[in-house]
Amino acid sequence: MSRTLSEAASKEVLAEVGVPFLDEAIVKTAQDAAAAADQMGYPVVLKLNGDAIAHKTERGLVRLNVADHDSVSAASQNLLDLATPADGEVSVLVAPFVKSNREFICGTATDPQFGPIVLFGVGGTLAEAVADVSIALAPLTHADAFDMIDSLSTQTLLEPFRGEPAVDRQLLADLLVALSAAAQREDVSSIDLNPVLIVDGKPVAVDALVEVMQ
Repeated sequence: MSRTLSEAASKEVLAEVGVPFLDEAIVKTAQDAAAAADQMGYPVVLKLNGDAIAHKTERGLVRLNVADHDSVSAASQNLLDLATPADGEVSVLVAPFVKSNREFICGTATDPQFGPIVLFGVGGTLAEAVADVSIALAPLTHADAFDMIDSLSTQTLLEPFRGEPAVDRQLLADLLVALSAAAQREDVSSIDLNPVLIVDGKPVAVDALVEVMQ
C-alpha cells in the first residue's frame, strides 16, 4: 500500500535533499493568505493543500496570477469552501506567480527489477508532442545527470530561448542528483515534479508529489 503526501509535505521532503522551490506559505484562513501574499508580493498562486488532495488542477483547486489583497482573500475562501469531508484537514498554499517559456518534468519511479529510476524530459504543452525523455538508474552521479540532460533531443530549450538565458546545467544536474537521493529512501515509491520551470536560467519546481509506502 502507498499514499501520496500533500504538496507541502512533498516539498518539505524534497527540500531536505536540495530540490529548489520558491518561498511559500501554508496558511489556514483567507485572512492569513492575504497577509502572506502582501508580504510575498504580487501576483501569487493559491492552491488548496491537503494530504488527500493529489490532483488539484482537475478539481479546480488552483488559482493563478492573483493580483491583490482582496482577490487573494476571496479566492482563498473560495478554495477552502471547495474542500470536501474526504479531503480531511486542508490549508491554502500561497506562492509567488512566475512565468517561464520552458517547462520540464522530473521524477522518479521504482522498477520491480532495477529499483529506483530517475526521469527527466520536456514538459508543458510540448510534452506529448515531442516525447523527449531521458531515464537513468539511481543513484545518479553528477556525470550521470549531465548525460541525461545532454541526451535530450530538444537541446534548443536548454540554450538561450525567447530572450531568456541558457539553462544553468549545473543547477539542473544538482536537482536530478537530489531527486536520486530522495528516490533511494526506503519509504519513497515515486516522485513527480511537474512542472519544473526555468526562471532566469535556473530550474525551479513549482509543484511536487511524493508517494510513500505505508
